[in-house]
Amino acid sequence: MSRPIDARARRYYDDFSRDYDHGRHRGYHALIDELEVSVVAPYAEGREALEVGCGTGLILDHVAPIASRAVGVDLSAGMLAKARSRGHQVVQGSATALPFADASFDCVYSFKVLAHVPAIDQALAEVARVLRPGGHAVLELYNRWSLRYLARLAAGARRIGAHHDEADIPTRWDSPSEAIERLPASLRLVDTAGVRVLTPFAGVHRVPGLAQLYAAGERAALRSPARRFGGFFVVVAERR
Repeated sequence: MSRPIDARARRYYDDFSRDYDHGRHRGYHALIDELEVSVVAPYAEGREALEVGCGTGLILDHVAPIASRAVGVDLSAGMLAKARSRGHQVVQGSATALPFADASFDCVYSFKVLAHVPAIDQALAEVARVLRPGGHAVLELYNRWSLRYLARLAAGARRIGAHHDEADIPTRWDSPSEAIERLPASLRLVDTAGVRVLTPFAGVHRVPGLAQLYAAGERAALRSPARRFGGFFVVVAERR
């Protein structure tokens, strides 16, 4: 069952890869990347790190310089070609069958990916498998208790690339408690964070004044009690 799903996702992201980076170095997308990097950096610094679903390497751009070794894995050859052009070490593979030996990394992280993996429990088991004891998983899931979820319901599926829209791949929205409960028994919860807590829709980050106000608010909300309402809910767990 996973093979047809992986093939469909591969086509979707190959199409998306052509213009994925457009506009992502500023405004809303740059802020989201900044917040995600701030969560993973303490666990990746000086260690061997793996990004599951590395895409074009935008997060690896920040993690690779601080890690002792950083590797990315992704389904899409199109995405990987862009990541390689940035000088990153990447391999093609699935989140549900990571092409690495047991206990290969000190830090495994994934952003904007796991919500689109139907076999999520298998993917989380793979994350735990390739982690060394004492290593950390930094895993982002989409949060049903968020303004982002409400905005997506209102907006519907957006166009992605030349031939697809967001409805062409599955998307799962978990509550924070569901996200935590999904962790395999071999992973122990140590922290959580909330990315995009306050932003009602991405367009506010294109409005002068509002953009700075919301960016400051998002940075403050990342670790605040309001993090449970982040559109991107990040779970940090330690390998037992």
